[in-house]
Amino acid sequence: MRLLPLLLLLLAGAAARAASDDPFLSGAANHSYNIDCGGAADFTSSFGRRWLADQFFSPGGAAGMVAEPHRFPQPQERTLRFFPPSSAGKSSCYSLPLPPGRYYLRIFSVYDNYDSKVRTPSYDVSAAATLVLSFRSPWPEPAARYGAYSDLIFPSATQPSSDVCFYSLSTDAPVVASIEVAPVHPLAYDGATTGADLVLVNYGRVTCGNSLFGPGFTRDPDAFSRVWQADVDFRNNDLSYDAITAGGRKIFGSNQPPNYFPTKLYESAVTTGGDATNEIEYLMPVDTRLSYMVWLHFAEIDAGIGAAGQRVFDVMLAGENVTRIDIFKQVGGFTAFKWTYIVENLTSSTLSVKLVPVVGRPILCGLENYAMVPLEMRTVPSQVAAMKALKESLKIPARMGWNGDPCAPRAWDAWEGVTCHRGDKGLVITQLDLASQGLKGFITDEISHLKDLVSLNLSYNSLTGSLPPGLGQPSLVSLDLSSNEFTGSIPGTIGSSKLQTALLNNNQLDGQVPERLYSIGVHGGIIDLSGNKGLCGVPTLPACAVFWEKGGLNKTGKIALGASFGFVLLVILIVVYILCIRRGPYDYDFEFPQDLTSISAISAKRNRYQRAKSVMLAEMEAHSPDGFYTNGGSPR
Repeated sequence: MRLLPLLLLLLAGAAARAASDDPFLSGAANHSYNIDCGGAADFTSSFGRRWLADQFFSPGGAAGMVAEPHRFPQPQERTLRFFPPSSAGKSSCYSLPLPPGRYYLRIFSVYDNYDSKVRTPSYDVSAAATLVLSFRSPWPEPAARYGAYSDLIFPSATQPSSDVCFYSLSTDAPVVASIEVAPVHPLAYDGATTGADLVLVNYGRVTCGNSLFGPGFTRDPDAFSRVWQADVDFRNNDLSYDAITAGGRKIFGSNQPPNYFPTKLYESAVTTGGDATNEIEYLMPVDTRLSYMVWLHFAEIDAGIGAAGQRVFDVMLAGENVTRIDIFKQVGGFTAFKWTYIVENLTSSTLSVKLVPVVGRPILCGLENYAMVPLEMRTVPSQVAAMKALKESLKIPARMGWNGDPCAPRAWDAWEGVTCHRGDKGLVITQLDLASQGLKGFITDEISHLKDLVSLNLSYNSLTGSLPPGLGQPSLVSLDLSSNEFTGSIPGTIGSSKLQTALLNNNQLDGQVPERLYSIGVHGGIIDLSGNKGLCGVPTLPACAVFWEKGGLNKTGKIALGASFGFVLLVILIVVYILCIRRGPYDYDFEFPQDLTSISAISAKRNRYQRAKSVMLAEMEAHSPDGFYTNGGSPR
């Protein structure tokens, strides 16, 4: 595993040096955040920088305080947040709400025996799911006692947040005192060719012939919020140096896009002392097997140089002569000039930056050295979303460390119970082993997005609810959901051709077992459905009801139910027809007498009818000339 050293040691005491308002205002409006880790309230520092109370952190950690706060002049350096792996898991993160873009990130790490264990912790730090910093115990004494600043430039490509994560080694608790993040120009530091694929980790950013300056430490502005460290700790002390300044003269060409290098950087410089043949050399600590982007900053601030050819020198990086510089020839006097070069695959732990005189004495205003750390492959976005949904539905405890990217960085298996492999479009989840974790949630159907899942073991928990259809992944080989509290029927999607083990025993499932699932056992696989009193329809289980299947009506039952409703509807229509439609104008009485069952009542009814008929005939005869009348005929 690649180990990156502690970077940019800036003693906290240096922050007391005076200086102006930070060009970045902390807040969501401009996607800039200054977080006082462990701090309980917002405040504004003596340099005008607004700091936010601790937020955006994953659960399981705790706030703390350095042992000797009086040694730390800035409030954000006194408080801290630590993440014990026993409660926070291997991985703990700050999820910063950042849209896609490039950002400058600065982290202040301090120990100062806050936990009274007299032992600095070992842990790693990632940004953009890429391992960028490593802290190993024991820390250098100045860093352990006063703290250390580390910074980098990283691309954020995920939404709605980007994670800065801390990975515990053994039982050590990662610790962080402050996090600062601010956007940078998308084309800065050769962003057109490297910005989307690299993290630039600062291995030294120095101002030559000057003292430390930058937002948060002095009132000198820097549009990227960079801090420039004094160069004295990086010089080859076997050589002599002289410092020179611009003497108040205006510097042209500084603070320009896309890098916005500050004017103050070019107002001072170092040159050689003593013999004119002396060289300037800086020894920059680096990590082997990485490539480095070196930026050199020049300005001809000596009024005695007024023409090309009066100051010429060679630049040697890692022992190789890479270019010849004539500042006045390039840009003239009192004008900023930048030059960059990439040193590839260093095999040494020290990068030598040497300026060798050709004509006159060499001069240098500033130096930057960035490790070019390739972005690591991330988890396929759809599977990240599925895992976050599972984290919520399964109620994953904080101690399991389900924070950040499920699979990256590859050096860490930070998500407990999760196994990943490299896929065609990114890292993919192939195994979830969460048995006996005390889970009490349910399985979301978002699990269907884990298209490469081979093994799922959720046994011996207290999971409830129904089994989602998304469990029927074609890739699934082993499924163990035994000893939970699942209810409902078994989805017909479960039982792919690859599934060899299906353990659903000791739940509360019911309904008919899908034939494709039961066929696993028939074809030599392992299936256990015992302990589910409601299951039916396969050998060793009770037969299902005639019209019942999979916890509901089967096809036959639905047909029978439909036929029954149709018959009832037909009967109702017939009755309505008889009562309403067939009733004629001469039908006066359809009401049956209450004493209809009485013989005497029937006889009386008949007698009344006969009398009524005789009266009617008599009346008809009275109106007929011959005494006869036939219906439809003529009198005769």
